[in-house]
Amino acid sequence: MGDVKPLVSTSNSMDGDAFEARFTDLCKKGLSLDEKTCSGAMKLFKETKHLVSSNVSAAERTVEEAERFWFSFVLYSLNRLSEKGGDSAQQKSDENRFTLCQILRATRLNIVYFFEELPQFVVKAGLVLTNMYGEDWETRLEAKEMQANFEHLTLISKSYKRAFRELFLSSDANIGKQESATGAPDYLSKYHRFGWLLFLALRVHAFSHFADLVTCAIGFVSVLAILILHVPICYRNFKINDSPHFVKKGEKGVDLLASLCNMYDASEADLRRTLKMTNKLMEDILKKRPCPASECKTETLEHIDTDGLVYFDGLLEEQSFLSNLSILENDYDDATRNRGDLDERLFINEEDSLLGFGSLSGEDVNISGIKRKFDSIPSPSKTISSPLSPHCHRASHVNGVLGPLNGKVASTPVSTAMTTAKWLRSFICPLPSRPSAELQHFLSSCDKDVTNDVIRRAHIILEAIFPCSHDCSLTGSLRSANLMDNTWMEQRRLEALKLYYRVLEAMCTAEAQILRAPNLTSLLTNERFHRCMLACSAELVLATHKTATMLFPTVLGRTGITAFDLSKVIESFIRHEKSLPRELKRHLNSLEERLLESMVWDKGSSLYNTLIVARPALSSEINRLGLLAEPMPSLDAIAMHINFSEGQNGDVRSPKRLCTDYRSVLVERNSFTSPVKDRLLAFSNLRKAPLQSVFASPTRPNPVGGGETCAETGINIFFSKINKLAAVRINGMVERLQLSQEIRESVYFLFQQILSQRTSLFFNHHIDQIILCCLYVVAKLSQLELPFKEITSNYRKQLQGRPEVYCSVFVDRSSTQQNGRTRQDHVGIVAFYNTKFIPAIKHLLEELDLSRTTTRTTQVPESNNSNDGPCPGSPKVASFPSLPDMSPMKVSAKHNVYVSPLRASKMDALISHSARSYYACVGESTHAFQSPSKDLTAINNQLNSTRNIRIKLKFDDLEGGLVSDSMVANSLYLQSGSHTLASSPGAALKSEQPES
Repeated sequence: MGDVKPLVSTSNSMDGDAFEARFTDLCKKGLSLDEKTCSGAMKLFKETKHLVSSNVSAAERTVEEAERFWFSFVLYSLNRLSEKGGDSAQQKSDENRFTLCQILRATRLNIVYFFEELPQFVVKAGLVLTNMYGEDWETRLEAKEMQANFEHLTLISKSYKRAFRELFLSSDANIGKQESATGAPDYLSKYHRFGWLLFLALRVHAFSHFADLVTCAIGFVSVLAILILHVPICYRNFKINDSPHFVKKGEKGVDLLASLCNMYDASEADLRRTLKMTNKLMEDILKKRPCPASECKTETLEHIDTDGLVYFDGLLEEQSFLSNLSILENDYDDATRNRGDLDERLFINEEDSLLGFGSLSGEDVNISGIKRKFDSIPSPSKTISSPLSPHCHRASHVNGVLGPLNGKVASTPVSTAMTTAKWLRSFICPLPSRPSAELQHFLSSCDKDVTNDVIRRAHIILEAIFPCSHDCSLTGSLRSANLMDNTWMEQRRLEALKLYYRVLEAMCTAEAQILRAPNLTSLLTNERFHRCMLACSAELVLATHKTATMLFPTVLGRTGITAFDLSKVIESFIRHEKSLPRELKRHLNSLEERLLESMVWDKGSSLYNTLIVARPALSSEINRLGLLAEPMPSLDAIAMHINFSEGQNGDVRSPKRLCTDYRSVLVERNSFTSPVKDRLLAFSNLRKAPLQSVFASPTRPNPVGGGETCAETGINIFFSKINKLAAVRINGMVERLQLSQEIRESVYFLFQQILSQRTSLFFNHHIDQIILCCLYVVAKLSQLELPFKEITSNYRKQLQGRPEVYCSVFVDRSSTQQNGRTRQDHVGIVAFYNTKFIPAIKHLLEELDLSRTTTRTTQVPESNNSNDGPCPGSPKVASFPSLPDMSPMKVSAKHNVYVSPLRASKMDALISHSARSYYACVGESTHAFQSPSKDLTAINNQLNSTRNIRIKLKFDDLEGGLVSDSMVANSLYLQSGSHTLASSPGAALKSEQPES
């Protein structure tokens, strides 16, 4: 099909016929779809159009905006889920196929907004998609994988552009007047494009469809090696024999690959293997004959140790270069013709509007709270990197060449991932792949020797998590990618196995000290405990490599455990692996937070199996809703499923159904972020119990519980964690909304009471949904003007804020029958508040003391550090729990220098490029595995350097005292010529009209 035209007309009407007419117009005129495809699109559209109206009100957007999003979601789903058999895909003509890029251009949306809003459609339309396309629609939709892939390519393209700028000149104008006068094409930009196309060819033909970030990073480093060897030296921005980039040298010259590995913390073995594949691709696609570099005489190879390197004569020379570029372009077109994916060449098209931050019409999409740059994307995670993560600073000049003094690249999400992968290679890979002598001692000291059981279980479970494909029918590039996938799986399986044995040994040592006995039979024979440990080890390995597939909660389904099970071991895992990098500790902490906030409350969670023992009064409601977890599948069942799936060339999945619902379909892996922006959960001060009792049978008496059952002890600890998490979330919202301390305490008290006395309100819900409702009802009773729209707008600006949390709230309409079945719907937060929340908590509101909560403040007092307040049931408002101290701390004995975590209310004002370069965000590692104190030292050294600062901040006219963040922010904005920042701290909150 030809170029698409933006053809979504502007209308504020939700009239059904006009609505359908605009969608038909888009399909036929905007995308030029044939009748059959239009018919399929209209069928899905009619089945889901009734959901659009709720999307308008809950998401706070206009009808026209909601239409455009919904049109794009319907067409994307149709394209991914419509029947595509092996031959039919090949026979599909160019006129009938359409891609995601074409959909987005026709609907005037960009990729960032599309993936940000897609989860809402998935949640709301999940049942419709199941009925129309089958139970496996989620797997075929590949929404999570597409999003993670986009995020990875965004990061890789930034790293590639940065590296290319540092290694090669900025423009052909620097080459000389004579060459510029010839009118020759801009070869530098074409060399840049050639490198990206070569990288894409590597992804298409050698890597899996959704390769992990570390593998992609090594791929782009191999492309850099080829460019260094072949781009004419007149375009270089360095001298190979006297450059801070290339520090690895020998008698024969610079060791190019070793130097690149030093720069990017890459594995030299992996780089050599990837470079070999890249060379083979050039030989096959470009029909170039490789020559040993040691036999070639060309100036680009001078001062380089050429042993083991390959050179392609004429690869980038003028007479054949443009032809080679065209061949790579055509090869990418042919290889991706029928995928319907993103055109990954857009990442080097600077003017491509799909990567913009507004609509394709040049107007901003009016979505409250969304002005995020690509730096804030990674995600599966949620996101995916910190808005304040450090950019690559222009380093000092050495010998006339720009570059870092130590040959290392500045900290970026890609370099952080590579550094963490280096930890895995350095600390875990050298370990034995069998239990150590110390661990074997614990295993053999049980009532019976369980060594063989532990080894067998680890083999089966890790084989289920990291399956290998044995499809002998694959040929060509598919076979090559399959072989690489199998190698990757085997390596990751081995890493997870070694990490599991290492942490298991440390846990056994600690447990034996607590119990003062080496016999740990109860723990080491517990099947659920071992599977949680294996799942945690595998998740860390997957997080290290930043995979685009197997995103969490994949490990839960493949090991047969639930979110509640995994939440029991995360804290112990962190505590007993001393060498764990800070980035991975943060990942596990973020993972625990995600488990606590919603996943443990999902249908099928083992939390409910424990609750019916600890809280018998809840058993009838749990059984009525069918929330109990299914029995954990046996090892034999999982082993049999692995063998069956291998024979069927299918994906290996646990026979147990997943404990997740549609609303967690797009949960992404958290990226590595600054501890300033961590959740600050001080779970370490909560009540602890031996692991043996944590994983014991729920009805068993707790040996240290004072008459409690293990279920009661476990639920008490779990509720304490929920309350602590809620306190952090409530504090953040109260601060952002600029409410009083009394409001904060009243909201927290009400939340505690609901958790204790109306626990069923949490079933199938996200705890933030309860918090938002608590905020609104307390404000309402306090006679504060705080509409839900203002609450949700500010919630969306929180780090954990996602629109689907308040746009898609689960409601069980047990009394409503439709077609003989009980209806279960997802509604907006207001509908949930009116129909479910208020009726459930009416009598609890009588216990609130709201006599002092009728004002809003411009400053929220710091969290007090007192212990938890009165016990539940007390008519007095509970004291707010102890949270990490947020007050400024003096860090210099000689100077008035103070450091404090950046407040959420001030973060939005500091994320612009003009301002953030002046702020040091403590916690972003400046070097591998470095401590915060050393990071502070490094930051101080940078601040005290003689580097010229573009703008000076003048505080000479200020009286003695601390300078506030807001004053600095305003100063920066005024000096940089931007007057968009409101002078009043509360001005940003009044950008929208309050609801009546």
